[in-house]
Amino acid sequence: MSTFDDLTNNFSRLPGIGKKSAVRIVNWLLKQDGAYVQKFAQNLGVLQERVKPCRLCGTWTESDTCPICSDPLRDSSIICVVEQPQDVSTIEAYGEFKGLYHVLGGLIKPLEGIGPAQLAIAPLLDRIRDGSVSEVIVATNPTVEGDTTALYLNKLIMELGVLPAGGGRDKIKVTRLATGIPVGGDLEYIDKRTLSLSFRGRSEF
Repeated sequence: MSTFDDLTNNFSRLPGIGKKSAVRIVNWLLKQDGAYVQKFAQNLGVLQERVKPCRLCGTWTESDTCPICSDPLRDSSIICVVEQPQDVSTIEAYGEFKGLYHVLGGLIKPLEGIGPAQLAIAPLLDRIRDGSVSEVIVATNPTVEGDTTALYLNKLIMELGVLPAGGGRDKIKVTRLATGIPVGGDLEYIDKRTLSLSFRGRSEF
């Protein structure tokens, strides 16, 4: 197989990239400055070596802890639970949420053999047990799997019986984003206004 065809096949495996788009990308790269292409290849070569999950929240970072978890100005009493690291980027882009995150790494999907043990649920419960959390926002996608995971998390958190930070309540508040996000929608593709309204209108289980 030629280098051109090999690269085309590699790019066509990327999410949202078909064979025609992959051919266009390879053709585009061939027309670029050699230094750019070399830097591009270099970054790809070290990507998995340098970028790792944050030890606290699970989003991608090149440090032990990500800039969000390391920021003393973030509200550590609120944790937003998301499915994947790209969801963190989506929420950060709308710029209003000032709490911390927790990446599950997926959703409960029994038919695909994905249960609670395959997700980062235990580390989330450990973060809640230390008594510094007052609210957990479950921002999983509004799908059957997302709702199932959200209900399961609510059940586990309630069973912990941990008092919320700051007092004033007898249990930690567990909330779900408002229904401005369409059923079956993907958080990654929601516009900023809809996402903002969903956060502001979130409701308790």
